[in-house]
Amino acid sequence: MTRQHKFEQRVYGDIKLFAGTGAPDLADKIARYIGLELSAHDVIEFPNENLFVKLQGSARGQDVYVVQSTASPVHRNLMELLITIQTLRLDSAARITAVVPYLCYGRSDKKDQPRVPITARLVADMIEAAGADRYMTLDPHAGQVQGFFSIPGDVLTASSLLTDHVNAEYRPQLHDPVVVAVDLGFAKKGRNYAADLNTTIAFIEKRRTGNTPNAEALTLIGDVNDRDVIIVDDEVDTGGSIAQAVQLVKKNGAREVYLCFIHAILSSDAASRLAALPVRQIITTDTVKISAEKMQILEGKITVLSVSKLLGEVIIRAHEGRSVGEMFNE
Repeated sequence: MTRQHKFEQRVYGDIKLFAGTGAPDLADKIARYIGLELSAHDVIEFPNENLFVKLQGSARGQDVYVVQSTASPVHRNLMELLITIQTLRLDSAARITAVVPYLCYGRSDKKDQPRVPITARLVADMIEAAGADRYMTLDPHAGQVQGFFSIPGDVLTASSLLTDHVNAEYRPQLHDPVVVAVDLGFAKKGRNYAADLNTTIAFIEKRRTGNTPNAEALTLIGDVNDRDVIIVDDEVDTGGSIAQAVQLVKKNGAREVYLCFIHAILSSDAASRLAALPVRQIITTDTVKISAEKMQILEGKITVLSVSKLLGEVIIRAHEGRSVGEMFNE
């Protein structure tokens, strides 16, 4: 061990991992991968809905990672993350990393109409103001979110988990497969999926009207006739866009349809909407906890892959000062 490495270890101390109430299962899997116990802390919600956080042990001088997803309930989970980070800062943690598998407000990334906010930038500012030194997140809706942070971070993708699973479980039986990106904004990422699956790619051109969550799928660009289709996206919220995509490829002659997406937000009746679709399998990850009720609705039709090993390995490498890019041959 070099003198510099010893110094870095002394400055940052040991890894301490805290689980937010928005990602307890994922945090537990990450802890098991790393080989440590989750650090204990209390999160209390008072009758007036104010949150109170108290550490059950000192974090002074330690290298701390707070695992918290900011899906529903969005504002409670976001405030819990901010309060936990500030608590650790006031306890003199040496370094604090916000591990946010799903970062809320990712779609509010630009002023695309007059008199509107850029809320994704506000969220980044709040995480920094709370006292985070670094951040980690997975597959943000817009790449420019990285530029909203002034602190260093690791913006990761779980797409290889999905493509590796498809290649291992379904690739040999797929008939002339084609990847379909749900919109032109996902075209570049869609090409990465197609490259990893060694397929061609098609695109759906759609237009969002007003500030409603609904978008109208307009045109399919590419050939899906008599082919198995793998529809890819970063997240599914209400399921409206993905349902339109399935209907569109089926209308254009698609055979079996598979859905692949990272973040299973599944708001409102999205689980029932997906369950009713003529799809062979839905493949997603555990960046957002899917309730037991929704899992039951989708039983037999959904595969949930864990990002715990990916995040656990990145945490280890960040703690030891090793390259994260090496994991992806970069």
